[in-house]
Amino acid sequence: MRFVNNFKTTLLLSALIGLCMVIGHFVAGPTGVTFGLLFGGLGAVISYFFSDKIAIAAMQAQEVERHEMPWLHDVVERLAAKAGLPKPRIYVCPQPAPNAFATGRNPQNAAVAITAGMLRGFPQHEIEGVLAHEIAHIKHRDVLISTIAAVLAGAISQIGYMFMFFGSSRDSGHSSPLGAVGALLMIILAPLAALLIQAAISRQREYAADSYGGELCGDPLKLASALARLQAGNERIPTDTNPAFHAMYIMEPLHGGSLMNLFSTHPPTEQRIALLREQAGVRT
Repeated sequence: MRFVNNFKTTLLLSALIGLCMVIGHFVAGPTGVTFGLLFGGLGAVISYFFSDKIAIAAMQAQEVERHEMPWLHDVVERLAAKAGLPKPRIYVCPQPAPNAFATGRNPQNAAVAITAGMLRGFPQHEIEGVLAHEIAHIKHRDVLISTIAAVLAGAISQIGYMFMFFGSSRDSGHSSPLGAVGALLMIILAPLAALLIQAAISRQREYAADSYGGELCGDPLKLASALARLQAGNERIPTDTNPAFHAMYIMEPLHGGSLMNLFSTHPPTEQRIALLREQAGVRT
């Protein structure tokens, strides 16, 4: 699994460089290819080393110190120790929809984040189950690929917006093709961004994290009940963040735009719950 994730990460970063070179050629010809190579190479380095910070900033998350929420730190510390991992940093996102995600290029630089909606509306044993799922992602080394995929997909989807912005910001008395080009790029690049995420992130990773998370927290039913509550909460409350980052969450968020359907990477919640109940020995 680690080799596959490393291979996918290399492909994603190579795709970023290639895309920048193509755009550079489109804008400035052969000279633009060189600038695209340099820009893409810089972007690849930033994506690898700072993708976690980009994701945390995109979710508007704030780090929580031990004195602010000692019980939350105790839970994360206990789960990480049981998994044989360093304790990850802990963040809280302001979103009212309940959810959680993990990020970081390796266990030594990992972080877990939960939303304010989860803190307000979930019992502590269900939060423990959710955090166990996220620490399982860190253990399986699949948070880097999901974070980089989200960052690159978000960047790709912004390229069309940039073209449309520069096109529409020109003097209204002069026609500019950039707006039309931007609209065309959005038609092409949004599905491409979604395809990148779906190619990089397997639905099986969620099943694997559910299973190991159930072991970590000592009772798979903690996570099963949390998933049911997560689904109900996200069906009621939309999540106002870039859809490209939603694949990182434990639960597929509700989003106001139809674009969200393109980025779907999660297996059916009912199937996840059924497998966890089976793991706990509960007959259905």
